[in-house]
Amino acid sequence: MKSYTYFVTGMHCNACVLLTETELGEHPLVTNVKSQLASQSVEVTGEFGEKSKEEIMSELIPLLSQHSLSIEQTQKKIAWHEFQYAIPFALLAVGLFILLQKLGIVNLITSSEVGYGSAFIIGVIASLSSCMAVVGGLVLSLSANYAKQKSSIRPHMIFHVSRLIGFFVLGGVIGTIGTTFQLGTMGTLVIGLLVASVLLVLGINLLDIVPTKKIQFSLPNFVGKGITALKNWESGVMPLLLGVATFFMPCGFTQSMQIYTLSAGSFWNGGMIMLFFALGTLPVLALLSFGSSKITSSQRSGVFYKTAGIVVLFFGVFNLINSLVAAGLIKPFFTL
Repeated sequence: MKSYTYFVTGMHCNACVLLTETELGEHPLVTNVKSQLASQSVEVTGEFGEKSKEEIMSELIPLLSQHSLSIEQTQKKIAWHEFQYAIPFALLAVGLFILLQKLGIVNLITSSEVGYGSAFIIGVIASLSSCMAVVGGLVLSLSANYAKQKSSIRPHMIFHVSRLIGFFVLGGVIGTIGTTFQLGTMGTLVIGLLVASVLLVLGINLLDIVPTKKIQFSLPNFVGKGITALKNWESGVMPLLLGVATFFMPCGFTQSMQIYTLSAGSFWNGGMIMLFFALGTLPVLALLSFGSSKITSSQRSGVFYKTAGIVVLFFGVFNLINSLVAAGLIKPFFTL
């Protein structure tokens, strides 16, 4: 039994930690995997015989869907040139959001609340980020597990439907819990600041311009590991349980919406916010049910993540501004 440490490229959040550990753990010779976000490294333990560290790495790399490995830690180089593409794309996306707001579809700018349309858009962004890569991996595992069955669509339908229902019910529970606290102006302000903080940290991490990513907002990783273990449970109810359990996956976008539902004011509002967020993630996850998506693993993944990071920062900044305006601490200075 030997342990080897490799350095991981492309890690953005705790979901990346869980994803690398889950994927590398699929190797038949690996007995334990421990990934570290702060050091961007992973320690792999197993019985590899006489294989060299380089040979082991060459076997491990194909298992990774979003990341890559190296033996020596290379000095982090910020790909500033990618911003020349990311900024125009992000401005186009922000312009589209503002247009939707003008049409009354989303209430992104002039309202202090996160509406259903805004929750849906955040869900779309989340589904294309590394945050939802773990859930995407679970969907692909379902495809593999049921590929030999005559009706492989049924477990996927159960997974997606139970996920939508689970997000609605659990979001409603959080909304109901929030009503018991009698959130006043100060409580609403705190919730708004928390949501803004989560989004700002997510955006900065996606830009990949800071040396380390020590600040994270998510549930402990052991929760995610327990959920991913469900995929190996051979039972007809496994897709149902797995769909509901994704509510607790370590995704900062999901946690930001969960925090906000505390101020939703009712079971219905809390449930609908989480439901529309889940609906935003549905198209990409549904596509993964029938084949592997390579959007975030292509050569342009750096541009994509920077574009997403700028858009998420936009959400964070305006949520911060609107929270301060709603609390009467500042006057509105941006109106459309």
